Amino acid sequence: MDRALAGSPASPGIVVGPVHLLRWEVPQVRHAVVPAEQVPAELERLEAAMATTRGRLGVVRARAEAHAGPEEAAIFDVQLSILDDVELRSRIEGLIRQNLVAEKAVDLVLLEWRQMFARHAQPMLRERERDLVDLHIRLLSVLLGLADHDPVDLAPGAGAILVTHDLTPSLTVQLDRRAIAAIATDEGTRTSHVAILARSLGIPAIVGLRDATSRLRGGEHAVLDGTTGVLIVNPTPAEIHQYEQRAQRERRTAEALAREAGVEAVTTDGARVIVRANVDLPEDAEQAARSGAEGVGLFRTEFLVVGRTTMPDEEEQLRAYARVAETFAGRPVTIRTYDIGGDKLPIGGHPAEPNPFLGWRAIRMCLDEPALFKVQLRALLRAGVHGDVRVMLPLVVTLDEVRRTRELLHEAAEELAAAGVPFKRDLPLGVMIETPAAAVACDTLAGEVAFFSIGTNDLVQYTLAVDRGNANLASRFTPLHPAVLRLIARVAEVGHAHGIDVAVCGEMASEPLMAFALVGLGLRQLSVAPASVPRVKRVLRGVSAALAAEAAQAAVRATTADGAARQLRQRLRVAFSDDELATLGLPGAAAGGDPA
Repeated sequence: MDRALAGSPASPGIVVGPVHLLRWEVPQVRHAVVPAEQVPAELERLEAAMATTRGRLGVVRARAEAHAGPEEAAIFDVQLSILDDVELRSRIEGLIRQNLVAEKAVDLVLLEWRQMFARHAQPMLRERERDLVDLHIRLLSVLLGLADHDPVDLAPGAGAILVTHDLTPSLTVQLDRRAIAAIATDEGTRTSHVAILARSLGIPAIVGLRDATSRLRGGEHAVLDGTTGVLIVNPTPAEIHQYEQRAQRERRTAEALAREAGVEAVTTDGARVIVRANVDLPEDAEQAARSGAEGVGLFRTEFLVVGRTTMPDEEEQLRAYARVAETFAGRPVTIRTYDIGGDKLPIGGHPAEPNPFLGWRAIRMCLDEPALFKVQLRALLRAGVHGDVRVMLPLVVTLDEVRRTRELLHEAAEELAAAGVPFKRDLPLGVMIETPAAAVACDTLAGEVAFFSIGTNDLVQYTLAVDRGNANLASRFTPLHPAVLRLIARVAEVGHAHGIDVAVCGEMASEPLMAFALVGLGLRQLSVAPASVPRVKRVLRGVSAALAAEAAQAAVRATTADGAARQLRQRLRVAFSDDELATLGLPGAAAGGDPA
């Protein structure tokens, strides 16, 4: 096996530690029968396995509640209820009485139930198939005597590198940040869920390794380099020393940047750039505030619903929104309405779709479910009492979607007023520009919204027809493609002409080289991963807006993303040495490599 496994860098940082291999897949079970006299013993094995699994789920649920909160931990209640289902137990026991070994009986019945649930007419029951898979894995692992690979097995301070095929909601909510030092996955790209999560948490990560789970056995010593996207297995002492030295340099840089966290991002020729943070969970707001963020440019609300079978009520939502608003004490907090659908289905009883990114998602789903949407809108209006709350609509492509949302906001406000509940009327309403249609026709929206926020993750995906979660296409997901840069420039020009704010809240803004390009395209508001705030501010303080504009114009004229990156790097070297660029998160600066 090659000692160096190459993937895509997802979250910067270096970790040296043991590999914790998580193969979350249904084990293979051989067909076997037992004589009649052994049937009682097989029934006892089944009972013991169910008791062990029940206990295990209780532990997992408690750990998940401690790490992610009670709402997220509720995902395991469904699995516990299925485990206690009388019919399920009866079907398994029936096959054992027909002389099948317990593990084969479990395997056959759960496979049958999974197929039945996957084809069910009711969306809520179709969603249960995912819980059945988890239960299938747990029961068979106990019966076959396989190692229990739940992430929660790790003790705080383990410093482990979690290697898994992908992170599902049921695995994500169990992650203990005190035990998991880094993450590496076979699947994913820089803008997939796991990469965004890792950057939000400040955990070094690599995605798109493709086959790491089949090439590793677990327990190996390894170095994970989240800056270059390389996982080195069984490193030599010299390699460890080299990486530890680099890690020390990066820590010193991070400490120096942290000391400047509160300094504003003003270019050398006086252009003020506002840098805010993207927040995934309410508890991340404190870290974002400490990073020097000047508010929240994107508060993703999907954490409230992912992995659940019911939607959160108004009070639960209000608590989450108010917590973030209060953390930033009057600074803007832009809350995105549910961007559910796409890669986040099945969810809340809604089934998966064959082409989800072009399907029933985001604002489309919300407007088609006005009762569900108004619960969120009422919570947002009430949260406005707690700070400078702004509302942002995802995946808007027509003015009708904005107008219909305004109608629902008015209805929600009247309902609150009638009930005598305090709220703030007329919250600023903006839209995300995430499709070529929205970018080209943004002038049709400008007269009726308070701001634009460019969501580069989806804008790149839809412009280039590249699935941003597909590891096979990672090299084709290039934010510096001329078409993407020209669309961004178009939105900035229209916004400025209409006198409305234009921000970028996609992951593109978190990269120093691309932040440099965005400022050159005329953007003066960026929202980035909390860990990237000091880095981006430092780069912008070291350049002039004039140099950025010259670089951006050259990048737009380039014929390829590689060419655009070279033009940007060439100008950045006017302000920074190659060593400085490397410490600011631009590996391979001297070689002129393309970070896109």
